[in-house]
Amino acid sequence: MSSAPLAFAPGLTVRGFAPPLQLRDFGLIAFDMDSTLINIECIDEVADAAGRKAEVAAITEASMRGEITDFKESLRRRVAMLQGVPEGFLHEVFEQRLKPNPGAKALIDACRAAGLKTLLVSGGFTFFAERVCSLLGIDDARSNVLEIVDGHLTGRLVDQDWGDICDGAEKRRMLLATCERLGIPPSRAIAMGDGANDLPMMGAAGLSVAYHAKPKVREQAMVSIEEGGLDRLLEVVRP
Repeated sequence: MSSAPLAFAPGLTVRGFAPPLQLRDFGLIAFDMDSTLINIECIDEVADAAGRKAEVAAITEASMRGEITDFKESLRRRVAMLQGVPEGFLHEVFEQRLKPNPGAKALIDACRAAGLKTLLVSGGFTFFAERVCSLLGIDDARSNVLEIVDGHLTGRLVDQDWGDICDGAEKRRMLLATCERLGIPPSRAIAMGDGANDLPMMGAAGLSVAYHAKPKVREQAMVSIEEGGLDRLLEVVRP
């Protein structure tokens, strides 16, 4: 997307199209999870139990900014640092640290009311993704499985029937496969994220939305929410 951004409202920019659009013209909205739908990077908080939060968070930040281009390798490095963390700490992170970002429920409810299917695609973990889907009423999810043996993380991920790690390419593939299953073109999909690994799916969707995103993502998104909650999208795409 090469056109110059237009300040649509304070803290809300658009590029490449003339708003407002109509929500009912879309059939799917796909969300990144960590730092998009929710307030934390789960892996950084889990690393806190291993005393390695700063170390893991530095790799997460570099990966999300696009400074580390191999997401799979960066995730494996970070997950390896979680070896020995008790499974109970995952519950503690979910119950005490994780919160939906402002406007998440309002946006998802509006999308569902307009007939859209909702999808969560995350480079994070199923433990959190499944609970976030239940909390917010999201239809489907794809994310990564932490290996747990004898109540502790092993520092490894479990391969799934679709592949090993949900990275940017898998997010894009899942968005396109969901569109195909729904019988809609990708032009009727909205993709929303904040980090570099969201760019492949954002590039495949008809409308790409950056939420409090890294500079590389803001520069390429058709909508950039830089102030306020997720539901500010409804100012641009009207219910």
